[in-house]
Amino acid sequence: MTIFIIALAAVLVGVDQWLKIWALEHLAGQASVPLVPHLLQLTYVENRGAAFGVFQGKVEILSILTGAVLVAILIALLLGKFRHNLLLISVGLILAGGFGNLIDRLFRGFVVDYLDISPLFSFPVFNFADCCVVIGTFLMLIYLLFLEGKVKEPTNE
Repeated sequence: MTIFIIALAAVLVGVDQWLKIWALEHLAGQASVPLVPHLLQLTYVENRGAAFGVFQGKVEILSILTGAVLVAILIALLLGKFRHNLLLISVGLILAGGFGNLIDRLFRGFVVDYLDISPLFSFPVFNFADCCVVIGTFLMLIYLLFLEGKVKEPTNE
């Protein structure tokens, strides 16, 4: 299962990077493009900070911290510390999103954001990698709150 999770994360990083390249080529310098009226538009933003715009201009520090956390998670994954399938999937999503945004910080100096739900309500522009991290964190929370210690965990073999 570990190999599957790493492969899943790699595929999701590929999807993330493909979407960011598309956004760079088609959205940069353009006005927002409505995708779902009054709900979702595509808006190109260069995020030089972290979530919700915190740590603006601290790309080096964010890269080091993110890299360290991702390496720790990857080592724990390879050592079989995550056994439940829901936990494994959540870790795979978090790794995918973390590596997707880390690649941006290291090679572009900023994270490419393009998903904009501000027509619905005020919210920062985000990207596919952010969605992976949020969904992965939500699934991990479900596991920790409702499943940890309550189910017999399958072996990770």
